[in-house]
Amino acid sequence: MSDVPNAVSGETLGVEIVLAEPRGFCAGVDRAIEIVERALAKFGRPIYVRHEIVHNTYVVNDLKAKGAIFIEELSDVPAGATLVFSAHGVSKAIQDEAKQRGFNIFDATCPLVTKVHVEVAKLHREGFEFIMIGHKGHPEVEGTMGQLESGIHLVEDVEDVAHVSPAQTTKLAVVTQTTLSVDDAAEILGAVKARFPQVREPKQQDICYATQNRQDAVKLLSPQVDIVIVVGSPTSSNSNRLREVAIKLGTVSYMVDSADELQADWFEGKRRVGLTAGASAPEILVRQVIERIKELGAISVRTMDGLTETIKFPLPKGLKMDGEDAAPLQHLR
Repeated sequence: MSDVPNAVSGETLGVEIVLAEPRGFCAGVDRAIEIVERALAKFGRPIYVRHEIVHNTYVVNDLKAKGAIFIEELSDVPAGATLVFSAHGVSKAIQDEAKQRGFNIFDATCPLVTKVHVEVAKLHREGFEFIMIGHKGHPEVEGTMGQLESGIHLVEDVEDVAHVSPAQTTKLAVVTQTTLSVDDAAEILGAVKARFPQVREPKQQDICYATQNRQDAVKLLSPQVDIVIVVGSPTSSNSNRLREVAIKLGTVSYMVDSADELQADWFEGKRRVGLTAGASAPEILVRQVIERIKELGAISVRTMDGLTETIKFPLPKGLKMDGEDAAPLQHLR
């Protein structure tokens, strides 16, 4: 990366990093990580976590070093152990099995995912079937679809909508994965409504506020910069969507799990570098990426104007430390 000459004055313009706002951790991720750290502090190591607590390599490795053991099968958890469900949520079958095995359970499911689960259960009791917009195999999708034994049908794109076959259409509702592209979900929902005009939509959009806010910030950021770097792990749905948003707006974009993945040739001839982070990526990774881009030639950093998120979700009962006040533990931020 090199300074770019100003064609009018002949002066040299320094390469600038522009930070999206908001970016990085959301309230659900903050809560999930704090649940694991508090469980470790209160009950000692090891603490077992079903699936990655959030989809970020740095966060998972940090918690492993502190004593968390990540598992997929409950049979890998010793009797009487403390078990945490990940932020993505789990099926009814997993919940029931965990209770039967007698684990000390703490549920770190994001409250916005829980809201979808509650809505599915309520409407199911009223006789509804469901079309779920989401990505096959994603743990959140498996958890939501696993709230019911049948009657919930997954669509991943507009083409899938033409082939879905609910048993009845009189009572049909739609739900979505919370970390989808806002624009893609709207397009698929439009196809669902065109085929099933009576379909019931959620009272409030299922896509979470943090996912939407970060995508909106990238929409503002992309036209101002020559390249967008997204900090996030390959398994992170919301991080992948941020990169897609930038690309759809015509801006070159790359996603990196760490500063080590940055490649110098990405920045050749680039004067403004946009930088954001998925909702599961800690700010420490953003700072490391900034330092690496500075090593490649950037000389200034500024933050876009944007929303300040103030939402905080309460912790489950049973995690307050003896003699502790209401202040949260300080963890990865």
